[in-house]
Amino acid sequence: MPARILDGTKIAADIRAEVSARVKSLTAAGIRPGLAVVLVGHNPASEVYVRGKVKSSHEVGLYSEQHTPAETATTDELLALISDLNRRDEIDGILVQLPLPSHVDAKKILLAVDPAKDVDGFHPMNVGYLSTQRPGLVPCTPAGVMEILRRSSIRIAGQEAVVVGRSDIVGKPVAMLLLNENATVTVCHSKTRDLPEVGRRADILIAAIGRAGMITADYVKPGATVVDVGINKITDRKEFDRFFVGDKKREEAFLAKGATLIGDVHPEVTEVAGAITPVPGGIGPRTIAMLMSNTVKAAMLRRGLSA
Repeated sequence: MPARILDGTKIAADIRAEVSARVKSLTAAGIRPGLAVVLVGHNPASEVYVRGKVKSSHEVGLYSEQHTPAETATTDELLALISDLNRRDEIDGILVQLPLPSHVDAKKILLAVDPAKDVDGFHPMNVGYLSTQRPGLVPCTPAGVMEILRRSSIRIAGQEAVVVGRSDIVGKPVAMLLLNENATVTVCHSKTRDLPEVGRRADILIAAIGRAGMITADYVKPGATVVDVGINKITDRKEFDRFFVGDKKREEAFLAKGATLIGDVHPEVTEVAGAITPVPGGIGPRTIAMLMSNTVKAAMLRRGLSA
């Protein structure tokens, strides 16, 4: 029997509706949460992401503003902008869209963001709060992974979880979140020996390694829950056929657009897993929803309210 599809789009809509209701309540109490997005230069992919974030902000009732320094902006100029946003009380969340131009010291910029306004959850202080289970801001994609598990009634406590990928943005924080929920967690990476054998131990398998279709059926225990965090673009016909041969609906879309998206999980895994997130329509929609949620959480924590 094919795996149950975990509908990230519906869950994201539910989260946005909850955030919208909370924003309405806070605004009535004289607190309108505010988000500032900093987009340096003209990276087309980044511009698309930022448009989505600004649009979602308006839809849930957040105050939002976009700052677009030129591609030539220096590290010092960006530090001055961040310092100004840190000072402004109506700004509760600051998001610096990555990647930054190569001449900018990205680590310096991210460290300059006030941890209380760090809605990406990347600041070392928020990483420390996560590891010690204190209230703080959690990275949006890992937080979205946990929401889909909870809202899909996937048991976490006592389960064996395997995270494939050890990035600071997804792998490490999602491993910590799973550990905090009493899962037994293994983190895998390029130096892990016999990765398929480790993967087959998992009741919950998180794929976040950034390689198209790498996780095949050999990596998955029958009935396991598989969360696919990867988003990879396919434009080559041979590569398309390797993953999607016989999928007429996807083939029509591929021929029309010249591209399709695939996660880090091979489509064949749907025949083995018990539940799986799709790409597109899985983790992606919830990442922006969690950004909206983090902005509200930041507004409340900054004012000493229970978030």
